[in-house]
Amino acid sequence: MKHFKKISLVFILTGLFLTSCDDFLSDSGLTESEVAQGLKSALEVGTNNSVDDVSKEDGYFGNPLLRIAFPPEVSQVETFLRNAGLGAVVDEAVLGINRAAEDAATEARPIFMNAISNITIADAFSILNGNNTAATDYLVQQTRSDLFNSFRPKIENSLDKVGANSQWNSVTTSYNNLNPFSPDVETDLAGYTTDKALDGLFLKVGQEEEKIRENPSARVNDILRRVFAEQD
Repeated sequence: MKHFKKISLVFILTGLFLTSCDDFLSDSGLTESEVAQGLKSALEVGTNNSVDDVSKEDGYFGNPLLRIAFPPEVSQVETFLRNAGLGAVVDEAVLGINRAAEDAATEARPIFMNAISNITIADAFSILNGNNTAATDYLVQQTRSDLFNSFRPKIENSLDKVGANSQWNSVTTSYNNLNPFSPDVETDLAGYTTDKALDGLFLKVGQEEEKIRENPSARVNDILRRVFAEQD
């Protein structure tokens, strides 16, 4: 009986979804493929704008919402070094971490584009009728793991290129030398920076999605205007 109820519920929900889709298509005059195209276009615009923003100089460091701070698990190191007059060493390390994130951000573009190209019509309707960051949530689910694996080697290289690893070594060496009776500080700087870089990138993508959903002026092509006009 329970199995029968579950099957019945699936059919009911499927029927409601299909009815909702049919109603939307009837009211809007759009085809299913146009709706899917509109969602893909929204994600392409949002992700491209986001990658462009965070990959420029100060894309992370200059944005208080995205700036990657000192690793919280070693906050005592920052406090200790600032109290010891070595705040400049900490500041250089934080700047280097953010520069590495900015340098690596373009790695996201092809991964985003691949995920967007695979969106189905069912996905498109679900995203369209979801919350204001439903498309971003979809991308997080579909791409975060791949992005981490792609970002991390680039972050590691970028940390070297911008001098962040050297700056971080200066931070930890200074702390360890001044605190000989405390355990040596070690942290996975590349992993930490990669996670925070992705958090900031998805925050930015979510902001771009909300603009497209809520602000007609952010709908920069005809298919965006046609699809999202039905949501106003």
